[in-house]
Amino acid sequence: MASEATTETTKRDFLFVATGAVGAVAVAGAVWPLIDQMNPDASVLALASIEYDLSSIEVGQSVTIKWRGLPVFIRHRTQAEIDEARAVPLSELKDPATDEERTKPGHEQWLIMIANCTHLGCVPVGEAGDFDGWFCPCHGSHYDTAGRIRRGPAPANLVLPDYEFVSDTLVQIG
Repeated sequence: MASEATTETTKRDFLFVATGAVGAVAVAGAVWPLIDQMNPDASVLALASIEYDLSSIEVGQSVTIKWRGLPVFIRHRTQAEIDEARAVPLSELKDPATDEERTKPGHEQWLIMIANCTHLGCVPVGEAGDFDGWFCPCHGSHYDTAGRIRRGPAPANLVLPDYEFVSDTLVQIG
């Protein structure tokens, strides 16, 4: 039996399209929570960057703050510490970096570093060690007044976070 092809829309065609549309919406509704759970939660987003007022830190004083769950050293260096750091020949450093590369232009008195030893992640003690910078008592790494590794098992300088000065007394980290 031969049948005649028709282009008429039937109730059955409507049901197929409606069922497909409902199925697509159901799949999207099931997949969305799986994708959305990969986004960082509100507590992580809140710590993405912080601002810190530097006006309370006296010359020669250090503070330790927390950023993204990590301790961060902020040191208001004296002119003697800056001069001492700049006088070190790069050939004496394990991880060569000038003092100018470790600070921001116009704000050389401020040194901001993540406070984790680059050997095994311990927190170094400030104003200690052979170079009057930081000393990690766990394994004996010595850092100078610019946070550069000078002696010990640590392979690299203390890490510098991304930061910028919003004003002369306000810094944004992150």
